Amino acid sequence: MKIIIGVDIGNATTEVALARITGNKTEFLASGLNKTTGLKGTIENIEGVKYAINSALKKSNLDISDISAIKINEATPVIGDVSMETITETIITESTMIGHNPSTPGGVGLGIGETISLQDLFQGEKNKNYIVIVSQKISFLEAAYKINKATEDNYKITGAIIQKDDGVLINNRIINKIPIIDEVLFIDKIPIGMNAAVEVAPQGKTVNVISNPYGIATIFSLSSEETKKIVPISKALIGNRSGVVIKTPQGDVKEKIIPSGKIDIQGNLRKKAINIEEGAQAIMKTLGSVDEVYDINGETGTSIGSMLKNVKSVMSNFTDEPMENIKIKDILAVDTFIPQKVKGGVAGEFIFENAVGIAAMVNTEKNQMATVAKTIEKSLGVRVVVGGVEADMAINGALTTPGTSEPLVIIDIGAGSTDACSIDKKGKKDLVHLAGAGNMVTLLIQKELGIKDFNLAEDIKKYSLARVESLFYIRHEDGNVQFFERSLSPKIFAKNVLIKNNQLIPIDIDISIEKIRHIRRGAKEKVFVTNAIRSLKKVSDTGNLRDFEFVVIVGGSALDFEIPEMITKALSKYGIVAGCGNIRGTEGPRNAVATGLIMDGRYE
Repeated sequence: MKIIIGVDIGNATTEVALARITGNKTEFLASGLNKTTGLKGTIENIEGVKYAINSALKKSNLDISDISAIKINEATPVIGDVSMETITETIITESTMIGHNPSTPGGVGLGIGETISLQDLFQGEKNKNYIVIVSQKISFLEAAYKINKATEDNYKITGAIIQKDDGVLINNRIINKIPIIDEVLFIDKIPIGMNAAVEVAPQGKTVNVISNPYGIATIFSLSSEETKKIVPISKALIGNRSGVVIKTPQGDVKEKIIPSGKIDIQGNLRKKAINIEEGAQAIMKTLGSVDEVYDINGETGTSIGSMLKNVKSVMSNFTDEPMENIKIKDILAVDTFIPQKVKGGVAGEFIFENAVGIAAMVNTEKNQMATVAKTIEKSLGVRVVVGGVEADMAINGALTTPGTSEPLVIIDIGAGSTDACSIDKKGKKDLVHLAGAGNMVTLLIQKELGIKDFNLAEDIKKYSLARVESLFYIRHEDGNVQFFERSLSPKIFAKNVLIKNNQLIPIDIDISIEKIRHIRRGAKEKVFVTNAIRSLKKVSDTGNLRDFEFVVIVGGSALDFEIPEMITKALSKYGIVAGCGNIRGTEGPRNAVATGLIMDGRYE
């Protein structure tokens, strides 16, 4: 009888399987799990290995002295990084055009007129239409009084721009209702004596005049060339309930191309280059036209060049290999949008600009597992054996999922890379590492929602949403309503929340729950589903997805509440049975490699 421990050191987690071997019989006793310490395949992994082993020993009431051997996987270091490259940037000088969308505007309609300070209104001309500017020095009561007085004196007020959050308060107190934009932080930057348009839509609707470039052109009598320049402003106002546009003769809207950089893809037989500005689809098409990628580099002096160089530098430092020996084997490009702050705006305005997310993955041929094994052996006093190739072991473990057989592919979605292993009916196996996984999805969510906190974006990726509609019930993102016997905290009333570990965690983002969900699911589809299909094509001899009958999704990402369903749906049209693994019928999607190490035998 032998008691063996299988250890799988992954990119994010270290998993352990513990089994008793009696003759040809294998009895699994326990499993263990811990966060991987250090880069996969380096001696920094040892602490994480020890914690995971001790966890399994504790569950089985065994001591380290009871263990006959420890078998670890042949893990070569793999790292990935993600960069977000903006294609264009809109710069607005001298407050030429201002788009603003406060949460509580006042009034309804479109107001066109000349900007004037409320204090100076009574020195103005009575035959002109005016948009009055109200600074925070003026209270809402005084503002309402002066607007009513001016109306009685036959001054024509068609709209108002307010610095404080007083739009509704003023609107409730004036006789002639006008559209009112409030919460304009830098109100002193608004030029006086210039033409302006203020539009406020009814509740539940959006502006339709100033979100249309021809609508703006009509208001300000713009030429065709000038109309081309204000397109970014009309785009920024689409979907807003309110907005304001101001034109000055001195100002100008300029759109410039940022040097995002060029990517050079070196194949074994050919070399190709592609500009990031051409977008993700063109980048991936170029990548696919190179049969076998030898190395990928970015243009010197650009942000993409720095990002790709940094990935190589990190790997070089970990492995003590010269940087010229480190090669980037894959990238994933994804089209997205990034909110960019408008320069020259007066209320912190932003506009969504086209961008490309780039994930890069590099691995090294240098295997340091013999050194890791010796260090573990010395630390624990147990013989440590370096096991078979990780792909082989993963397949062994995945085939313990009830209902599976060859030909089969396992897809392991980690933090930095997506790995796929295949086995055909003849027993031939293949392995591929692809760039882009969990970290890229989190970054896409973070950028598209315009939030600074990476951890919040990570939670949005992992947990479902709900809206607290009363103190006694919430509406989940799928529309279902959940009632509570006890009242909820007033602090989360009328807020969007994450359902995390049975707790309602408020998220202070002024974006609808529908849009957050749309961005979250879109990011997952762009990365996880795309890479699932890419990986199947790469491990197939013919590139045909129908070569495989079964796909088993393993690893921590398989526990995500959306990923398995997305991949299953995407692959179902190819006649593939795809789903979340259940290793040994008990472990769910985890423990495939650790289980395979024990099942493989060869403990000497």
